[in-house]
Amino acid sequence: MAPKKQAATPTPQSSKPATTTTSSTASHTPSKSQSKNTPTSSIRNAQDAQEIAVGIWNNYVEKTPQRVKLVDAFMLFLMVVGVLQFIYCVIGGNYPFNAFLSGFSATVGQFVLTASLRIQTNPENKAEFERISRERAFADFVFGSMILHFFCVNFIN
Repeated sequence: MAPKKQAATPTPQSSKPATTTTSSTASHTPSKSQSKNTPTSSIRNAQDAQEIAVGIWNNYVEKTPQRVKLVDAFMLFLMVVGVLQFIYCVIGGNYPFNAFLSGFSATVGQFVLTASLRIQTNPENKAEFERISRERAFADFVFGSMILHFFCVNFIN
């Protein structure tokens, strides 16, 4: 916290005690936390956040190509499956722990491969990946997925 400013510093010739000047200034200065935590400002902040979220969603729906939306839906599915696996491991137990590790690493690995596919096939990133065609990116995705699942199935034992 920053030190409070005093209204007037007493001079050595003054007969008034210094405590009277500091106590009167403390009651007249409004606190910063009181001015920011009013109900109207919190409602306004919530409305601003909601407007920002709606604006982002509308921009995504209008400007994102259908192929990228499909890849995003698959990434959302993988994220939900990974969260469900983790919740099951916490609640239901993790007796065959290698099976949990294999399944969870498969979802995380597939998510990473899909994110790579999304980055390479997004038309907005055409300048960075001009030498890689969409077919080549998809072939790399399929090859990486096959290797990932081969190791995950072998890890289950």
